[in-house]
Amino acid sequence: MKYMLLINAGAVAENGGAVGCDVEDWMAYDKQVREAGILVSGESLADLVTATTVRVGDDGRATVTDGPFAETREVLGGFYVIDVPDLDVALDWAARCPGARGGGSIVVRPVAEFGG
Repeated sequence: MKYMLLINAGAVAENGGAVGCDVEDWMAYDKQVREAGILVSGESLADLVTATTVRVGDDGRATVTDGPFAETREVLGGFYVIDVPDLDVALDWAARCPGARGGGSIVVRPVAEFGG
């Protein structure tokens, strides 16, 4: 079953990375996921200041603003999609993710599969 691991940084360091882990931590985790043969896809997102938000009102008109303007302390930093046997295995991989450190969190969600 496929699961998406949404990586939320609890705090961002001066270099734009998540607090509590460094590039080597991410490289090691990425290697482990690849070598385990469970990686479907994954990406790191560009700096938060590059975000643009689109909202469509009841009248159908789109409003575009710079930045996410989310009312949250966490910042979505990237994601992995993994293919593992069950939720317990997905949770184990989420706990290994460097993004779970330093006040961060990993949201684990099953990927919906539609017949086709």
